[in-house]
Amino acid sequence: MSETPHIENEGLLQSVFIVEMVRQMRAIDAYGHYDRLSTTEILEPFVLTKEKKQEIPIIGDPDELVVARVKVFYNAISAMIESECGLMAVPLINLTHEGFGRALITVGKLVVMDRTLRDVHRFGFPSLSKMKDEADKILSVALELIGEHSKVAGL
Repeated sequence: MSETPHIENEGLLQSVFIVEMVRQMRAIDAYGHYDRLSTTEILEPFVLTKEKKQEIPIIGDPDELVVARVKVFYNAISAMIESECGLMAVPLINLTHEGFGRALITVGKLVVMDRTLRDVHRFGFPSLSKMKDEADKILSVALELIGEHSKVAGL
């Protein structure tokens, strides 16, 4: 019975989204700090359990690392959209210094994702599985919109 979570976790770690997240994290690592880290160690900052979330103040400004993680998350989704439909997906993250703003992903002239961001200094997911689920939902909606509005997406 203890093998099942490990096997499920292995499948999750080999999913296209998680592989892309690691690729995106390694891309922003100019000094090679992530070279000797495992996939779970690289993605650990994205996991924000209830306990960890309680340690972070409710009001706070995001630091550069948190903003970079937000960008990595939406860049990975954009890369997956591109690989699925063959059209360039462009993420746009606009944040105030206080951690409020928007995340958009456009394909051509079509906005396929529009998210309001709040409390970015507390950006994270309860688990890697929940992060992947959220990305899968965004990807599914984006691909559906591209299919429905292919002329606009092709502009």
